Amino acid sequence: MTIIIIEDEVKTAKALGQLILSIRPDVQILSYIQSIDGAVDYLLENDQPDLIFMDIQLADGQCFEIFKNVEVLSPVIFCTAFDDYAIEAFKSNGIDYVLKPFSRDSISQALKKAGELKNFFQRNKKAMPDFDYLLTRTGENKGKSSFLVFKNNKYQTVLTENIAFFFIKNETPTIMTLDKNEYPLTQSLDEIHKLLSPIQFFRINRQYLVNFSAIREAEHYFSRKIIVKLSVPTEEKILVGKEKATAFLSWLENR
Repeated sequence: MTIIIIEDEVKTAKALGQLILSIRPDVQILSYIQSIDGAVDYLLENDQPDLIFMDIQLADGQCFEIFKNVEVLSPVIFCTAFDDYAIEAFKSNGIDYVLKPFSRDSISQALKKAGELKNFFQRNKKAMPDFDYLLTRTGENKGKSSFLVFKNNKYQTVLTENIAFFFIKNETPTIMTLDKNEYPLTQSLDEIHKLLSPIQFFRINRQYLVNFSAIREAEHYFSRKIIVKLSVPTEEKILVGKEKATAFLSWLENR
């Protein structure tokens, strides 16, 4: 079994690695990674491991940003000192959730679960569930259904399904609807992103958060980027960077 450990505290990462090897001497730890950017670069440039141990709170943000930038195919065991992120963790390839400080028993159980799941799905290749579909069916992944906006001294509600995209205009997060109306918002684009269904909306770049329904076509662009054309015209070209291109195409294909 090959493993990578994503943990920003070097001593903690090394201690975890030693604990894993004491339980499973046959394991090969391929890399210790300390940041979101480092994890994205590694996963883009290398074959993905059999298993990932991943701390949730990294020095440059929450680890869930990794999943927005690269398609993670490996099962993940999340490691954290907090238990506030369980639902999001299991939406992100999570097969177990281990609280710090680690114990031999907790890591042993997590490794055992990883092995059992691998064996099960090897024997039952058609048994792997579509997690996005299941989450949608159970209501976990539907996202916010509407936004309260204020314009021309009036409050009104804009249905999320009628929003083509969210974008930054004059440093202000703004809604653009499918019928080309604009409404400023007080939340940041990061906050808005967390409220939306990841099945329906994709964070194209720092400036644009786009509804699948508004996408007309996507084309390859220079430097391994992708240019996205929408049903509602934009003043600038909307580009997906090369680091997000794989995840974007996977999102388009697997909805």
